[in-house]
Amino acid sequence: MQKIKRKILVMSNKGGVGKSTVSVNLAVGLAKKNFKVGLLDVDIHGPNIPKMLRLENQVLTGSEGKIQPVFFLANLRVVSMGFLLEDKESPVIWRGPLKMGAIKQFLEDVEWGDLDFLIIDSPPGTGDEPLSITQLIKGLDGVIIVTTPQEIALLDSRKAVNFAKKLRVPVLGIVENMSGFVCPHCGKRTDLFKTGGGEKAAEQMGIPFLGKIPLEPEIVISGDEGKPLLGDYPETQASKILIEILEKIIKVLTPKSLEQKGGE
Repeated sequence: MQKIKRKILVMSNKGGVGKSTVSVNLAVGLAKKNFKVGLLDVDIHGPNIPKMLRLENQVLTGSEGKIQPVFFLANLRVVSMGFLLEDKESPVIWRGPLKMGAIKQFLEDVEWGDLDFLIIDSPPGTGDEPLSITQLIKGLDGVIIVTTPQEIALLDSRKAVNFAKKLRVPVLGIVENMSGFVCPHCGKRTDLFKTGGGEKAAEQMGIPFLGKIPLEPEIVISGDEGKPLLGDYPETQASKILIEILEKIIKVLTPKSLEQKGGE
């Protein structure tokens, strides 16, 4: 962990809000800016990262007591429980101690190398996995909370923010995903799940608001086909918002030397 400059946990307190989509695209976006990036999927029971990066047939290998990550780009290394499952449809039926042991091994025994960023994709909730991360990584640089605009999701996102505050982990901000549907034919925006709730919650809780990501058909296609938005669909509105979110995170977390490196 000492070789990793910045460590970011992406979490939500509710499933299905697009947290993995945000994690994948932040990691890919940083890698495309010439940063050395690691993407750690600690969703033990439902690892989706391999599919979202077209890495489903990859496996983790080891040498000299170290686990070798899977490469997506030359400077993006990926680790997921999904790489260890022989049958992709088999459930992982583990209690807390086993999950914490696996996460500890992913952090300590993986040959991550020198990284500028480690993005950690956590399962929904404030249970074993995010708690293990906050306990195992001393000096976690921050948490990004992903939510959707409707009231029930915002209530859960407040719990995630309070989780981070109680554990004294900085909250980098809230991302409001599925913030309006953009018609691919006419370009008209429709607020299917309301809008602005994430921004309001951030203001009320005194934390940064990072941006609103609209719901577009390309988001669904990118996840199913393993083609990240920031790699294969850079012209979509969602990609442009994700880039803005990325720039905000870089500005907050990186010294001038890293900012210049990323702009090379």
